[in-house]
Amino acid sequence: MESEREHVRVAVIGSGFGGLGAAVRLRREGITDFVVLERRDSVGGTWRDNSYPGCACDVPSHLYSFSFAPNPDWPRTFSGQRHIRAYLERVADTFGLRPHIRLNHEVLMMRWDDEQLWWEIETSRGTLVADVVVSATGPLSDPKTPDVPGLDGFDGKVFHSAQWDHDYDLKGKRVAVVGTGASAIQIVPAIQPRVAKLTLFQRTPPWVMPRMDRGISGVERWLHRQLPFTGAARRGLLWGIRELQVSAFTKRPNELGLVESVAKANIARAIKDPALRAKLTPSYRIGCKRILLSSTYYPALAEPNVDVVASALREVRGNTVVAADGTEAEVDAIVFGTGFHVTDMPIADRVVGADGITLAEAWKEGMESLRGATAAGFPNWMTIIGPNTGLGNSSMILMIESQLNYLADYMRQLTVLGGRAALAARPSAVGAWNRGVQERMKRTVWNTGGCTSWYLDSNGRNTTVWPGTTGEFRRLTREVDLAEYEIVRAAAAPRSEAVKAEREAVA
Repeated sequence: MESEREHVRVAVIGSGFGGLGAAVRLRREGITDFVVLERRDSVGGTWRDNSYPGCACDVPSHLYSFSFAPNPDWPRTFSGQRHIRAYLERVADTFGLRPHIRLNHEVLMMRWDDEQLWWEIETSRGTLVADVVVSATGPLSDPKTPDVPGLDGFDGKVFHSAQWDHDYDLKGKRVAVVGTGASAIQIVPAIQPRVAKLTLFQRTPPWVMPRMDRGISGVERWLHRQLPFTGAARRGLLWGIRELQVSAFTKRPNELGLVESVAKANIARAIKDPALRAKLTPSYRIGCKRILLSSTYYPALAEPNVDVVASALREVRGNTVVAADGTEAEVDAIVFGTGFHVTDMPIADRVVGADGITLAEAWKEGMESLRGATAAGFPNWMTIIGPNTGLGNSSMILMIESQLNYLADYMRQLTVLGGRAALAARPSAVGAWNRGVQERMKRTVWNTGGCTSWYLDSNGRNTTVWPGTTGEFRRLTREVDLAEYEIVRAAAAPRSEAVKAEREAVA
């Protein structure tokens, strides 16, 4: 029966930083009628899924945490996966989120009901309806594995870095690592001493800067516990330094030449072989791809049991992996460090909006949203870490908290409206916002640096990164501008022909 279905005010999808942050903010706004739907058996998002050897954050610990939940006891300046996951578990406990969290509830489909003005959500454990959906699945949640000819006939072990098989012992094995992104540069030095042979398939070399990591002393931790303002000051300093760096990425990429010289020195210190050094030196401007941090990656590549193949993996023949340049290697295991579905997130196929089309169909020419949060044709639906909210040099937690401010005001506006009401992003507002973002993107290092990165979608558009400072984004998402939305009330459903015509005109 319709009346028997559970009805909640808000459904949050995902329990990583975005989902737990949204839950905390809802409670702070006095909203307790919400659920957090999590497809796995525990919270943590990407920091639960990525447990590969060497997994750690490349953002300083005191900046990679919520401002409303400071952690004075970070053990290192750059914390590992285990400690970040434990931090998220503590957030869930400290802020009383457990009663709202539903584990093993994978969202299979979400459909907007234009008459009832709510979302019907089908999960692996049943169906419920929600007035508002907050999608916090994140761009780093669904691993991307290339379709390599012959892989299904490989006799050895195959897994992605985000699906690490801890039951498989790599000791003494011949291992192929495919990819040279943020995960791979941590995996390689972590497993190199244990394996018999490591073959690294490098399609494009990354720029890697030294990782200035150290243990945080007991005195520092004591100080941050006893005098919380010292931890806040530390966070503020880390934030300020990164804000000052933004203009080089977004307006003056040529200023990054000095940073390149530091990265080249990092290569030269560890790699004495000129041929290998040439393989590892990028030909594009630093910052075009995400700058990686490691002080152990290059030394590991210089070890005698490591081969660097400057080519993509082309095919697998039995136990032989073959590169595009013809290089062959016999291996026992293949580890894919090939990233995630960022610009083609699978969740978009599971969201059906007001016009009966999926979010994936609406975004077939590229992801677009209003202020990184709401999409035309999808009323009362908001995403955390949406299009063009990513960062190339700072902490995503800053962007998440800005979006939580927007969510809080969105809910306030709905409360003021009263009754059965929805906010639908106007196509004209979405279009204007994204034209502005893409115009600014033209001069950034991500578009002019001469590389192809996961920031770009299949059409070559950068729909991932924010071309400004985190402070600017926070100002622009402090509150909802109702002029950018159509107010839809239950009595007005189905939607007016005028609004549909506007969407068609913008499209």
